[in-house]
Amino acid sequence: MSFSRRQLLKAGGALAGVSAAGLLARPSFGQEASRHIALLNLHTGERIHVEYFRAGGYVPDAMSAIETVLRDFRTGDRHAIDPRLMDYLVDVAHAAAVDASFSVISGYRSPQTNAHLRDVSSGVAQHSLHMEGRAIDVRTAAIDCAGLAAHAEDLQRGGVGYYRGSDFVHLDTGKFRTWKG
Repeated sequence: MSFSRRQLLKAGGALAGVSAAGLLARPSFGQEASRHIALLNLHTGERIHVEYFRAGGYVPDAMSAIETVLRDFRTGDRHAIDPRLMDYLVDVAHAAAVDASFSVISGYRSPQTNAHLRDVSSGVAQHSLHMEGRAIDVRTAAIDCAGLAAHAEDLQRGGVGYYRGSDFVHLDTGKFRTWKG
């Protein structure tokens, strides 16, 4: 079969367009076989490395283990964790070209803990997404917090707070916004 120059140029242009759109780079999230995350709770010393997404769905046992590690360490209260928060962490790590391995300063916060933290600190939101299992404060040994925050900002999804003095990054699944604390 022979192609005219025009047909070859059209095919090449279409292929370039598909490639530029990222359609050939890797499968979309829903088609990925699995996603892994490693978390270390700095307050309890608990550590997990878990496959939380497999064969097109979230793994209930893994999400339960994540919920346990991210519980309010002050009260022991647990809350469902938004799986999109784990996706956000993994995507930020991928954007930074590092392993999705995070040290956790704060995950879920009970209303009592959040109220206490508001009493002793000016940087705690009254209606914090931590109380909904939709926010996390982290750092990673693989990249400094300024770099981690910059990669999260580049994704332009969810909240990104960079706390230089306390050396952590806040990420949440709310609307896109950024701040420095």
